[in-house]
Amino acid sequence: MDELAKPVGEGLKRSTNLTLRTKLVRDARMLGINLSAAAEAGIERAVAKAREQEWVERNRTAMASYKAFVEREGLLLEDLRPF
Repeated sequence: MDELAKPVGEGLKRSTNLTLRTKLVRDARMLGINLSAAAEAGIERAVAKAREQEWVERNRTAMASYKAFVEREGLLLEDLRPF
């Protein structure tokens, strides 16, 4: 286990140094924003977006192939759709 990691809430947390714009830090503190929580939430969104983009890139060929199939053959079981 990482020596710097500490159990907190739902997982381990690790101290990390970030460099942020002074005005951003000042404004966040004036508004009572928890910098660690805000940074963690932002990083989680960035990771999720990067993973989604990575998934799309890995599956681009399959998605294009399926789209071409549907354009050529139509939707599977289309005749059973009630609308």
